[in-house]
Amino acid sequence: MWIADSNTSGGGASPSRPDHFPPQHQDHQPGIESDMLPPPEAESPIYRPAGKLTGKVAVITGGDSGIGRAVAIAFAKEGANVSIVYLNEYTDAKETQRQIVQEGRECLLLSGDIGDPAFCKDAVARTIGTFARLDTVVNNAAEQHPVDSLDKISPEQLQRTFATNVFGMFYLTQAALPHLAAGATIINTASITAYKGNPILLDYSATKGAIVSFTRSLSLSVVGQGIRVNAVAPGPIWTPLIPSTFNATEVAKFGSDSPMKRAGQPDELAPAYVYLASEDSSYVSGQVIHVNGGTIVNG
Repeated sequence: MWIADSNTSGGGASPSRPDHFPPQHQDHQPGIESDMLPPPEAESPIYRPAGKLTGKVAVITGGDSGIGRAVAIAFAKEGANVSIVYLNEYTDAKETQRQIVQEGRECLLLSGDIGDPAFCKDAVARTIGTFARLDTVVNNAAEQHPVDSLDKISPEQLQRTFATNVFGMFYLTQAALPHLAAGATIINTASITAYKGNPILLDYSATKGAIVSFTRSLSLSVVGQGIRVNAVAPGPIWTPLIPSTFNATEVAKFGSDSPMKRAGQPDELAPAYVYLASEDSSYVSGQVIHVNGGTIVNG
């Protein structure tokens, strides 16, 4: 097991991180975080909030679990109220809401399909109706379906993957933009697969490449409005997407081929989203932050 240096300036010991996982598989997507062993780490014991998002409001797709949950908790710690958009993982969403409320913030749960533009409009409208403002949009929801050749990707799968990963990002951002003032931020979750590719995740990798281009182009489109647009490109991260995508043998060794020889945990990405949502990144737009365990990516 990899163990971080305990001599940190954060005032506490760094957590140990698992370098392998028990074999497991979930035969449905979205995956369920409460069924994972061990559960993903959504909250770092060494994170020290500094009120960087005090009074702000964020909407986070896929915020019920995995990376989205960790980001939602970190935003709440920094003072933001949060709307969580999820498909149907009610138990996971309620747990995320509980943790946000525990931080003294408010959390609105919004269940629906982001591939439906009408739902995206409603999600933004309900967020504005509840909190009277919107400062940050985190487009994070995604799905993936491994196949070993291009001809095995059905039109239905291709449409569904793009509807969730790309079209939903467009729809939610379109709905949110009229409500975003100068200083607002949009953060998109890309992936290392946008840069390295993946032979069994052809459609997923294509969507993530589209997200990188969308991030750069949208940044140029709205920079005059004082809105910043950036992305985070995770490497192998232990989230419900993993056991719901891969077989038990693949899950057991997930992340072992990264330079750090382990998968990342959601709480290791959350500070990147806090940085991009806060004024700390006031001169940063159109960029991608790579949180991937040491893989060198030039792009």
